[in-house]
Amino acid sequence: MSAMQVEIGERTAFSKTVTDADIALFSAISGDFDPVHVDDEYARKTPFGRRIAHGIFVMGLLSAAESEMSRRIVGRGSSLKPVSLGYDRVRFIKPVFVGDTLTAAYTIAALDPEKMRSTGKCEVTNQKGELCLVGEHIMKWV
Repeated sequence: MSAMQVEIGERTAFSKTVTDADIALFSAISGDFDPVHVDDEYARKTPFGRRIAHGIFVMGLLSAAESEMSRRIVGRGSSLKPVSLGYDRVRFIKPVFVGDTLTAAYTIAALDPEKMRSTGKCEVTNQKGELCLVGEHIMKWV
């Protein structure tokens, strides 16, 4: 195991079913009331055929998986604390709808001991196993 107390391939995941309340609350928090998210009649006329969840809401589920990885590492007695430096190469692959059960997975993909950083491969899949979001996350070890 590296000085960062983590190994390439280590994985955490978080699952959640998207609800109407989630979309309403995220709209209120973010201020994003685009009708594709909040107006059934409008959304029916879009290529999606119904309302979709906010992409950033979907991405936000990665926070739970990343946070679990951080807790796991600290729980091992690491003297270093992993903190988020941000996400890169994020892509919204497939729309997410109310009722979809999403799994946000975080897998350690690379370690850079010189810079004291790790890179996490991020994926959010729906209940059918379809990729909805992909990206990378960088952690700095302080």
